Amino acid sequence: MMARVTLRNLAAHKIRLVLTAVAVILGVAFVSGTLIFTDTMNKQFDDLFDSIGKNVAVDVRAKKAVDDPMDDGTQALPVPASLVETLRKVDGVKDVAGNVTGYAAVVGRDGKIVGTESQGPPQLGVNWVPGGDYELTSGRAPRGSGEVVLDSDTADKAGLRVGDTVKIATQGPPQRMRLVGVFDAGGMMGATITAFDTPTAQRLLGRPGYFSDIQLSSAGPSETELRDRVARVLPAGYEAITGTQLREDAKSDVATFMGFFRTFLLVFALISIFVGAFIIFNTFSMLVAQRTRELALLRAIGAARPQITRAVVGEAVAVGAVGSTLGLAAGAGLAALLNAQIMGEDGGALVFTATPVIWSYAVGIVVTVVSAYFPARRAAKVPPVAAMRDDVALPQRSLRVRVALGSLLTAAGAALIALGLTAGGGNPAIPVGIGALLVFLGVAMLAPVISVPVVRVLGAPFARLMGAPGRLARQNALRNPRRTAATAAALMIGLALITAVNVLGSSMRASVDAQIDKQFAADLVVSPTGAGGMGTEVAGKVAAAPGVTAATAYSLGQAKFDGKRHYYVAGDVAALARGSNLKMVSGGTALGRDGMLVDEDTADGGKLTVGSVVPVQFPDGKTERLRVAGVYAKNDLLGSRVVAQQTYLAHTPRPRVQGVIVEAADGAAVKQAVERALADYPNVKVQDRAALKEQAAEQVDGFVTFLTILLVMSVIIAAVGVVNTLALSVIERTREIGLLRAIGTDRRQLRRMIRLESIVIAVFGAVLGIAIGVVFGAALQQALEGEGLTELSVPAGTLGVYLVVAAVIGVVAAVWPAWRAGRMDVLKAISTE
Repeated sequence: MMARVTLRNLAAHKIRLVLTAVAVILGVAFVSGTLIFTDTMNKQFDDLFDSIGKNVAVDVRAKKAVDDPMDDGTQALPVPASLVETLRKVDGVKDVAGNVTGYAAVVGRDGKIVGTESQGPPQLGVNWVPGGDYELTSGRAPRGSGEVVLDSDTADKAGLRVGDTVKIATQGPPQRMRLVGVFDAGGMMGATITAFDTPTAQRLLGRPGYFSDIQLSSAGPSETELRDRVARVLPAGYEAITGTQLREDAKSDVATFMGFFRTFLLVFALISIFVGAFIIFNTFSMLVAQRTRELALLRAIGAARPQITRAVVGEAVAVGAVGSTLGLAAGAGLAALLNAQIMGEDGGALVFTATPVIWSYAVGIVVTVVSAYFPARRAAKVPPVAAMRDDVALPQRSLRVRVALGSLLTAAGAALIALGLTAGGGNPAIPVGIGALLVFLGVAMLAPVISVPVVRVLGAPFARLMGAPGRLARQNALRNPRRTAATAAALMIGLALITAVNVLGSSMRASVDAQIDKQFAADLVVSPTGAGGMGTEVAGKVAAAPGVTAATAYSLGQAKFDGKRHYYVAGDVAALARGSNLKMVSGGTALGRDGMLVDEDTADGGKLTVGSVVPVQFPDGKTERLRVAGVYAKNDLLGSRVVAQQTYLAHTPRPRVQGVIVEAADGAAVKQAVERALADYPNVKVQDRAALKEQAAEQVDGFVTFLTILLVMSVIIAAVGVVNTLALSVIERTREIGLLRAIGTDRRQLRRMIRLESIVIAVFGAVLGIAIGVVFGAALQQALEGEGLTELSVPAGTLGVYLVVAAVIGVVAAVWPAWRAGRMDVLKAISTE
């Protein structure tokens, strides 16, 4: 019988449950879309790496003394070309091919680099290997130093055809070459690939007479057997790995990144689901309250409490199942959209596994059932005698327990935040983050109590300016503080997180500006636009520009200091000290051949003083014992370690310049002169202090915008919750609305009342969320002060816009409920029980 009751209630209340299902759909779509998209990306990368080097049985490369994930091949020890003949003689080797890999980019007709310069797919330069991974679609292979071939996608983007002259940017001087061929890159997912003949590639990308690695195919032996044979003839410092391991290593790197990316997106998906749980709880609480007499009648005719509970939970299961099904479909559409947007024409078909299906239904149904369970328990407690009363209503529990628990959580969270900000040692962000979560939960529990005074204040202008509709709107919002709080809490969650992100973003911008003002003492800095660095000749061209008094090149390297991997800066230390306002705490800047500088944090952490000796292993495998010549105050421009330029050059096969610090008598005028001197280098930019600040602001704004977009889903779900609450509230107050109409309230006034009520609820949620977000953002800024986030900045203008947006959400959310209330038949409404 109860199964039929459940089905009947689903049919009778389908409109009321639709918006609840929408909350489930949106949350599940986020989860399933993330899982499907990352599965698809993993599969596409796996297929790509399986296709590249599929005939390679063994790969010979230099041993990696320092594993640098950012290395493009220029930092590792190269493999001498003379080793090719030795490898040819190994029994079982069929073919031997040396590879050269480095940075190369195509300059378009507009003088700009084709493709993404600083982020996104790589810009690769390689040597053309006959019979290798790529097949020519037109033209021929390059021969000689003046010829090049391009992948078809890059050629199309640049509008180039076989026979055209193309400008190629590398770490060294730009090259003008003739395009002699176009090849199919086999779905390299947006990467720019430029191929030269081997001698030209070695000269431009690597080192003459050397390869990045050497690959061998097998004439019969297995990969492992051939690897072992090859390993026996290799000199010290080199290793042989199987082709399978080569491909698996590449897959592993991508899988690690995609795993992080998936987790990152799922965190935001769970936030959306958490917001949806508030909506589901509120909806079922209102539905149960409206059906109190019906539930009492069921009890009166013999239904037991567990049956009532199961009936309500059954409705939740149905809503969760339908929402999960539609959410899974919507997630597939979202994944397809992301795949097409990111991968373009290279994007393949979506990959469907059991994982997104299982998680979609698990999340959708479990969250819905858990959220509806407590309303279902309350429904089961309706006494049968209540069926004989006209004014039956569910008993309301006292708020004492809720206030006590909420106060306890808030106090505990505040204590953890204080502990994280004041206690030394460890990572302060961890206790601050946990404390912020506890405060958040505590405030959510205290929201019914907080709502009364806040809603009175927010509704006061409406009561004074809007007459009776304004007064009724405020009273309706105050009538049920639990409902108002639950509805507003959903909006509070999203806006609190968005506000915290914006406070952190604004603080990051302010901190970077302060650091640049304090530490950037040079007039200009020249740096590469992409990841390839610059050639050593750039500093000379800058120094020759009119008005330049000094041009100091610096490089960025990586090594193991006392066994741990760290980056370091190398260059003329005296010039670097002037350009970065370096403040020495002890010692001096005279490094000699074996000296280094460390900042205070590094010195304290490693118990280093002037004269201490640190073993340093460089990428070429060699180890030197460097002497600490000086300790300097924290400097974000130089980082934690500075090494002599000659030390860097001695251990780097192909040195590259990371930047040039420029000193001049008149920075503004000299900037134009330096730009003219580097006009042939489109992969280089010249920046003054203002440009550095603007670049940092753009990067921070992009990050903040990305996070805000991900959090917008929770705000959309919260808006759906406001619509749902108002719609159910209108149904609940049908008789009241009819009486208002009967005593003279017209439709316009009625709609205005509902709109104002919606605005009050939405703005209450926004005020609460923005207040909590500001506190969270400020606490995190203080926790990260030691990491360089030294300035607290609250973007008041942006937060004001969010407050206005919340009011607009309230207006939009009230459109359908207000329209429905205005169309009610007065006599039918009055006669409703």
